[in-house]
Amino acid sequence: METLRRQIQEVTGLTLNAAQMAAFQRYEQELLAWNARFNLTAIRDVPGIRSKHFLDSLTCTLAWGKNPPASLIDIGTGAGFPGIPLKIACPSLKLTLVESVGKKVAFCRHIVETLNMKNVTVIQARAEELGQHRDHREAYDWAVARAVANLPILAEYLLPLVRTGGVALAQKGEDAPAEAHAAERAIQVLGGKLRKLTPVELPGVADDRFLVVIDKVHQTPPGYPRRVGLPAKKPIV
Repeated sequence: METLRRQIQEVTGLTLNAAQMAAFQRYEQELLAWNARFNLTAIRDVPGIRSKHFLDSLTCTLAWGKNPPASLIDIGTGAGFPGIPLKIACPSLKLTLVESVGKKVAFCRHIVETLNMKNVTVIQARAEELGQHRDHREAYDWAVARAVANLPILAEYLLPLVRTGGVALAQKGEDAPAEAHAAERAIQVLGGKLRKLTPVELPGVADDRFLVVIDKVHQTPPGYPRRVGLPAKKPIV
């Protein structure tokens, strides 16, 4: 874990203490154990978990610098990425994890309980449902997602959940510049404005990575997000 601690500091500037690194070690152990029984993630080896899950999740902190948001919602979190690593690194974060697959929801709840995390809510739902729910609509400082959908679709999942003045953050691969261009109208319609694309380099990972940072500049029109499945079937173009 010492190598991971060093890489976290080198890539993100975060200095994690022994308790935080112990939390990552326990998270890793539980993920390996659950993955042996349930297909939670395609990445099953320790080096892959540390670089492509833990470290990759923590690169989100590059988008907010030294001022983490008070509240964050993670859409399509899967086995807890990027939300749970961000919570370990930023304990003050009020975190909501959203996932539609039951076994992944069960794992996230297990990890939250195992690591004795406070101010973490795990919800089994679709983003389209939450975006129209009064308790969640425009309620969060930041909304994040990783590897969930193309950006025109993802914008419709994330931006309705973010308060005006907040931020939507998408972790994307090498197609991020093209996706951002294709999502320009969707972002505008949904109340957002593209701030920047930040390239991210992970040790030992050749693939290009980007953080797509979108500011919420005005309220999302009430018709968005549309009903479940429609954003993916008919993206805003």
